[in-house]
Formats: sequence, structure tokens, C-alpha cells
Amino acid sequence: MNKKVYIIHGWDGSPNEPMLQWLKISLEEKGYEVFVPEMPEPAVPKIESWVGKLKEVILLNEETVFIGHSIGCQAILRYLETLNENIRIAGAVLIAPWMELDKQTEEGQEVVEIAKPWMETPINFQKVKSHLGKVVAIFSDNDPFVPLSQKDLFEKELGAEIIIESGKGHFTVGDGIDKLPSALKAATQV
Repeated sequence: MNKKVYIIHGWDGSPNEPMLQWLKISLEEKGYEVFVPEMPEPAVPKIESWVGKLKEVILLNEETVFIGHSIGCQAILRYLETLNENIRIAGAVLIAPWMELDKQTEEGQEVVEIAKPWMETPINFQKVKSHLGKVVAIFSDNDPFVPLSQKDLFEKELGAEIIIESGKGHFTVGDGIDKLPSALKAATQV
């Protein structure tokens, strides 16, 4: 059985982000088949088109691993929610899993409009969990978009193993992140 990894970038992200490319190359060196699809209209992510894209590109087996970044994590959860009940995959690594706009962050109206459906459309976590083996959620203690308190949701709803990194912001190039060894290790242990 070949191990497949799907890496899903975030809002305004791209498959070419250094951290994602580093993960792809590092996993390929370990014998994984890795896909980093370009998500539709990354500046204006929509649930339907992102989940639709995943349905289009993903071929699942029980060895499949997902790695998501930011809103990409939510896209993965929403995709898993659509699967038939007997389908199980190895697991998921969720990097800075974005679920809602932080009340402290001043965002423009446009951002709020884009985020609204992602925040207000409920996710059936029980259904998502039924498809997943291991879940690892990685947070940074100074992420401007994903408060550390979000870890409780992932522990409670998905039984996720939580990793807290220090000073890595939202794990972007702007935060000086071009590799993430904890995510690589988690992906190979899922």
C-alpha cells in the first residue's frame, strides 16, 4: 500500500510556500507520494469550491495522511465530513488550524464576509473523527490568527495530540518559517 500525503495550503496561500515544499520534499525522501493541490481562489476561499477541489484530486486509502495549514485544516475536516461512513484514513496533521476570526484582530469587512461561512457552518466532529486514525494539531504560542485556546476544541472533539511551538506565529514565511520538523515527524507517525 503506498502512503499518500495531501498537503492543503491556507487562505491566500499556495502550494509553493517554502514550509509546504519542504514538507513535500522531506516526505518524498521518506518514500511517500505527496500532493500539494492549488486550491481555488485562495484569496477568497469558499467551502464548496475547496471541498469540491479535494473531492476532485484525492484518492483515499487507509494509508492516506492529510497535512493542513490554517483554513486548509478546516477544508480537510469539511471534506472528511462528506465521506461514506466506512472510510478510514491514517490521520491528519493540522498546522495552525484556523476556525474563527480572533475578536482581538481588527479585520476589514471583506475578510469578515469571506470568513463568515467558515465560522458559521457547523462541522460534525463526531463524523470527522470516525474517519480519522491519529490527529495531531500544532499551534504556536504567538499566532495572531489562531488563539492557543483553540487547542481545547481539537483535544475534545478529535482527541488530537497537541503540539505547542514557541514563537512561530502563523507558521508563514513572514514569521520566518520555511520548515517545520514537528509536522514532518507527526506526519510520519500518523
